[in-house]
Amino acid sequence: MKYKTLIGQLPKIGIRPVIDGRLDGVRESLEESTMNMAKIAADFLEKNLRHADGSKVECVISDSCIGGVAEAAASADKFAREGVGLSLTVTPCWCYGSETIDMDATIPKAIWGFNGTERPGAVYLAAALAGHNQKGIPAFGIYGRDVQDSDDTSIPEDVQEKLLLFGKAGLAVATMKGKSYLAMGGVSMGIAGSIVDPNFFESYLGMRCESIDMSEFIRRIEKEIYDKAEYEKALAWTKAKCKEGKDYNPVNKQKTRTELDQDWEFVVKMALIGRDLMIGNPKLKELGYAEEALGRNAISGGFQGQRQWTDHFPNGDFMEAILTSSFDWNGIRQPFMFATENDSLNGISMLFGHLITGAAQIFSDVRTYWSPKAVKRVTGYELKGDAANGFIHLINSGASALDGTGEQTINGKPAMKPWWEITEEEVDKCLSNTSWGPGMLEYFRGGGFSSTFKTKGEMPVTMCRINIVKGIGPVLQIAEGRTIELPEDVHHTLNERTNPTWPTTWFVPNLTGKGPFKDVYSVMSNWGANHGAFTYGHIGADLITLASMLRIPVNMHNVPEEKIFRPSAWSSFGMDLESSDYRACSTYKALYE
Repeated sequence: MKYKTLIGQLPKIGIRPVIDGRLDGVRESLEESTMNMAKIAADFLEKNLRHADGSKVECVISDSCIGGVAEAAASADKFAREGVGLSLTVTPCWCYGSETIDMDATIPKAIWGFNGTERPGAVYLAAALAGHNQKGIPAFGIYGRDVQDSDDTSIPEDVQEKLLLFGKAGLAVATMKGKSYLAMGGVSMGIAGSIVDPNFFESYLGMRCESIDMSEFIRRIEKEIYDKAEYEKALAWTKAKCKEGKDYNPVNKQKTRTELDQDWEFVVKMALIGRDLMIGNPKLKELGYAEEALGRNAISGGFQGQRQWTDHFPNGDFMEAILTSSFDWNGIRQPFMFATENDSLNGISMLFGHLITGAAQIFSDVRTYWSPKAVKRVTGYELKGDAANGFIHLINSGASALDGTGEQTINGKPAMKPWWEITEEEVDKCLSNTSWGPGMLEYFRGGGFSSTFKTKGEMPVTMCRINIVKGIGPVLQIAEGRTIELPEDVHHTLNERTNPTWPTTWFVPNLTGKGPFKDVYSVMSNWGANHGAFTYGHIGADLITLASMLRIPVNMHNVPEEKIFRPSAWSSFGMDLESSDYRACSTYKALYE
């Protein structure tokens, strides 16, 4: 079911066929091949990319080949009318650089210069990129490794890879622009790294920060500002699909059946209201609440919860887990990016992953590094295989999508799929492998329910996190790795040492033998905050490309060097890729600054 509708059209990819403008022989000989190159690029991108809401990506091709300033202006005008959010220039030949380049500094741009010997496409590429760099408008350069014949209409694999890296990241940039982050409440438990910084959202992401007090939930519950028919449907679905788990509270403090049932009713209402606050609900207008029906156009949001809320009211775990999942009582739908403890930076990390993959995300504490020695001491078990060097325990209440059970499959292996590829059978498996234990009252005095599941092993995943450092600004850290499974008795022993009512993932990062990825301990030691977000798949290269578009330096990653794709200008800031990234981002500043 597709009902997550944000205001504003989905961004399109603009394709600019650029040509040698000299008439009387030169231009005429190139018109067909140049425009065909644009059509081939558009066809490839449309067939291989989707928006995070499942919609197909649309490409817009300039009305004519661009040989000079007038045609460049006409193309820019068309792109503005059509809602183009990123541009790809293609050419098989020499062209006049400064007269034909895309001059819009706020949209991501790339140039694909055809590697052929008949015409100097590579020469134009180099000249145009030099012009971009001199003008301070970074652009990505795409150039195939192997020479092609002039009539070869195929796209080499290395070019395909860069087109997709650029396309995914550019669409993410364009999709965020103009949307909102909705902060529900303030800072949870003094977690300074979760403070919502409007300057970051506005300058780097082109987003606005909206804020409400958590008392708005109580107002809407008490005044019944929600769709009552949907509430009854949601409550019935919850009773049928969300099985109650073990109550770990002392017997003398456990809630009665009546009190637990009241909590269920309360948290289901919270889920409906949380969604309505983000994107609105036309049904509310029919109830006489036209203002509330509008929502906040929020592409991401977060709920403070602790402690001002959870000391008195049922916790937000059910709301957070259901909203971040790819399904609810209305069926399969796009997940919401919804952060526990209003950790806006982790909410944006989740958003990055979702916009690139279309899949649900997991929000976790980066809780514990378990060394082989410690595991042996506690359980008597000798770690082996992927776990031989130890692992990290990812666990937290709240915003871990139920997709994180790993009960979806790709090629027979556990996965977290793009939401539009999920089957009803997989939904049922995710739900049946999740239980909802009454909230532990030492954490949540007001009660509520927390989702409990164990993530299946053998999933390739990427964990990331945005942090803000005074004097630098935002930085991004990335850790590609995989989930693992432990023998059930070992899992039980380790999991019971912390809060066993929360979702658990056992994570092993890919090691490089140096720096923060020297060993598993070093990854944990160098992680910049208490939270991290992970997504299915190894998307570190995509995140690096995205970060460079936004001018966010990457302070830690384990992506192979050959996969890193940044704007051409970055090579002018030194030979060390990561320090040059810092200098380039500092020089160019935030995308919207």
